[in-house]
Amino acid sequence: MSVAGANPTRDAGVPPIGAWWSTPRFGVFMVSALVGLIVLAHHWFSRQQQISWGSQDWAHVYIVPFISGYAVWLRRDRLARLRPETFAPGLALMLLGLMAYILLTLGFPSHMAGGFALVLSIFGLVLFNLGPRITAVLAFPLLYLVFGVSLSNFMIKGVMFQLQLIASQGAWVLLNLVGVTTDVAGNTLTIFPSRGDPIPLDVAAACSGMRMVIGFYALGAAVAFFSTTHWWQRIALLLLAAPIAILVNVFRVASLGALSLWNPEFAKGNAHMLIGVLWLIPALGLFMGCVWLLQRAVPDAEPAGGSP
Repeated sequence: MSVAGANPTRDAGVPPIGAWWSTPRFGVFMVSALVGLIVLAHHWFSRQQQISWGSQDWAHVYIVPFISGYAVWLRRDRLARLRPETFAPGLALMLLGLMAYILLTLGFPSHMAGGFALVLSIFGLVLFNLGPRITAVLAFPLLYLVFGVSLSNFMIKGVMFQLQLIASQGAWVLLNLVGVTTDVAGNTLTIFPSRGDPIPLDVAAACSGMRMVIGFYALGAAVAFFSTTHWWQRIALLLLAAPIAILVNVFRVASLGALSLWNPEFAKGNAHMLIGVLWLIPALGLFMGCVWLLQRAVPDAEPAGGSP
């Protein structure tokens, strides 16, 4: 169903600018789209809930819809100056997403690919019913929904081991630089205290930094959109998200190694988790420092909420 008027010109049958999202037609469209999405994809949402609940890797997916909604709210004045219009190519995009979702749900099950297909369907639905101009304004909130899709284990494991190696090699360099004699073999550090037996420190999957990288990409995309206005600033922040997360994780592993000289239990259990959480503070500070520098690079940049 299209919520667009038959003719975007100014005539008596077209609601005044800014009123199109409060019309009964748009309300029916929103309710119908929401009900249809729940009916079609309730199995996918149930599976995403199972993956995300209690997970340190995917807990951020719960706030993704709210960030998207807030981004739409920031664009309300621009949206009020536009009129919805039916755009037929959007229907083809929506149907392509729906067919891909059905195939990836019934034929070749893939939770990650199925989630991306759902986002494509939603994008096509908005494009079909509201037209390219409104969809361009809503592009970020719509595309940001991909951060609500968890990646496949196959993809994560392929990257995770490489991050484990980077973390172990980087921590080995840092520990030796500060005078802590350390050896490295693969993803295992061996710390040699001045007295006592060597202390092995396994940089396991949980210490790879994958969680921080995933979270920082989701955070970086939102911060880039809300705090900068130029496309190159946003791309720069997205490119910086992963290196900052990886660098801070190297320091985290190195700090765990140094603390294990005092008490090996610091590299285990709750203490290990607490230290990991504490390192999020300087990581966020470093990232926001990059935001500050990019904002200062363009003195006349508009405040957050500029053009997408």
